[in-house]
Amino acid sequence: MSPAFPWLRWAGFLWLAVWLPAYWSVWGGPNFLHLSDIAVVLTCIGLWNSSAVLLSSQAINSMAADLAWCLDAGWRLVLGHHLVGGTEYMWDPRYPLFVRLLSLFHIFLPMLLVWSLRRVGYDRRGLLVQSAIAALVLALSRLVDPARNINYAFRDPLFGRSWGPAPIHIAVIFAGILVIFYWPTHLVLARFLPPPAPDPK
Repeated sequence: MSPAFPWLRWAGFLWLAVWLPAYWSVWGGPNFLHLSDIAVVLTCIGLWNSSAVLLSSQAINSMAADLAWCLDAGWRLVLGHHLVGGTEYMWDPRYPLFVRLLSLFHIFLPMLLVWSLRRVGYDRRGLLVQSAIAALVLALSRLVDPARNINYAFRDPLFGRSWGPAPIHIAVIFAGILVIFYWPTHLVLARFLPPPAPDPK
């Protein structure tokens, strides 16, 4: 069967060839535990394999989270201060401008995912897949320096506090991600996007 994205799959491959080493050189390997950065890699793999379930899972992960990133960055750009935080690094001159500009994928990734899912269909198993990915990544994030607070594995984004021992805090953050981001996004995508075409027999 021919790939659903004959040229875009190569564009994704070239993007990773630039983005991965650039990010690694500036922010190091642990940075790739960010769920948003994992979404970039898995989206490119999904485009390469024309995988509806993989693209669906990353749409669930990216839609609301990237909207929040765009709102915060736009708020800072227009009003001079951040709305909720998380994009401060975009104005930090210690980091190369080229690498900071690569973070603009937060603007384009949701649009790319919606477009791709209109082509291959939204697979409702994506919610389960992404939930499993998030649970594993949150646990792994506890192995990184607490000062980096990757995926808010040590302190929540609203109150800047821990919600108890590691298992309890991780459970609280996971529940927040599931209820605030994943489940509503799943409902919207399932409502407005077609399901995948059945496999030919």
